[in-house]
Amino acid sequence: MGSIKEPSLFYQSVQQSGLPFVAEASGIYYTLSNGQKIIDSTCGAAVASIGHGDRRVKDAIISQLDKVSYAHPGYFQNDPSHDLADELVATTKRQMARACLTGSGSEAMEIAVKLARTYHLSMSPKSPRSHFIAREGSWHGCTLGTLSLGDFKGRKAPFQELLMDNVSRVSACNPFRGLRQGESEEEYVLRLQAELEAEFQRVGPHKVAAFVVEPIVGTTLGCVAPVQGYFEAMKEVCDRHGALIIFDEIMCGLGRSGTFHAWEQLGIVPDIQTVGKGLGAGYSTISAILFNDKVVAGLEQGSGYFEHGQTYQCHPVACAGALEVQRIIRAENLVQNVAVLGDYFGQRLRDRFHDNQYIGDVRGRGFFWCVEIVKDASTKEPFDPALQISKRMRLRGLSRGYDVCLFSAGGSVDGHRGDHFLLMPPFIVRQDEVDEIVERVGKVVDSVMMEVASGAQGQKIVGLSNSA
Repeated sequence: MGSIKEPSLFYQSVQQSGLPFVAEASGIYYTLSNGQKIIDSTCGAAVASIGHGDRRVKDAIISQLDKVSYAHPGYFQNDPSHDLADELVATTKRQMARACLTGSGSEAMEIAVKLARTYHLSMSPKSPRSHFIAREGSWHGCTLGTLSLGDFKGRKAPFQELLMDNVSRVSACNPFRGLRQGESEEEYVLRLQAELEAEFQRVGPHKVAAFVVEPIVGTTLGCVAPVQGYFEAMKEVCDRHGALIIFDEIMCGLGRSGTFHAWEQLGIVPDIQTVGKGLGAGYSTISAILFNDKVVAGLEQGSGYFEHGQTYQCHPVACAGALEVQRIIRAENLVQNVAVLGDYFGQRLRDRFHDNQYIGDVRGRGFFWCVEIVKDASTKEPFDPALQISKRMRLRGLSRGYDVCLFSAGGSVDGHRGDHFLLMPPFIVRQDEVDEIVERVGKVVDSVMMEVASGAQGQKIVGLSNSA
């Protein structure tokens, strides 16, 4: 452990975070260095899908280490990377044709953007298609390219002058905030379709490379799924103008939303898809880019070569760990568990908060749920961001007597205002553990909102710094 007085580790702040040290993790629990046990009801950030400490994954990783720990992907092939790619493509029922394996979600999205551009250049060497249309309230990663695609205003602001200018945005399909009074879902879809069409026309339809979306929006808006018919309408516009569709399923995919791929329940199949987080489930750092036969055929029309390469692509140890994770998910039918218990989880959350004046919405699918906190549920008015409501709930959850993880976020209204938290438990949880999570989360919400109602907005969370 590094020095407490002068820590060498830098994560986000030069100040001490005050966050607790985790000593062990097993199943759905963290054990802190002080002996406190906390339910990991968020899988970190939707990562630890099969829980912590699974011996089978450890054995698979050790076995691969005994064979070969690293070989440069530009010089050698390795079996685990081929096996994992086969596994991933098979889950799509051949709707996707190839898989590219890399290290993180941000890297995967960077590759997806470059792949889309390469596709268009292969189809036409002088193609002007280099513009990307994304959506408001999206999040695609921390690198400069992915920050450009995303709409996480707080994280973008310091680097605005460094970002790409060939990205524009249209409204997200967010029925809680976007559906107008008296407007039907069908009318809402038509309005959003017209907005996308107008953006194509403004940019120039021949210049658009791809429409980039989180099919079920994660951190920034909080588990927002589209209304029925939305993606079919968006696809009609993209197909008509020759643009690709890229789905960022880093957070919502690989079973998290109740189907292995989120697009399986949304009416269309994207041209390019990214997955991560639950791919290695925290046992290895890995992500993937899947793409369909249309993209393969486009690349073949050119040289067939993709001008990209990274040191840790196709890493044999990372691939071996991820492959075992995916085999466990398939063998134990864990996605079905997510689908069945996910409905139960959502209903339990709605029941717990149905008469709470500060809960504006409970939404989600599978094991991907969000609770949005508002000042007034009848008007959906948000709290002053200075109160840091969701952050305080996260810190309260980590304190003794509450012992539960909440994934706090903000900006769901306009990028600055709005409080919500996400709940994303491991796929292995039982019904009684779902009940326990809901009970602990309810206790956290009641505690913090009681303080807010009494005017104790500045009170610190006992036992933890409020600077994290």
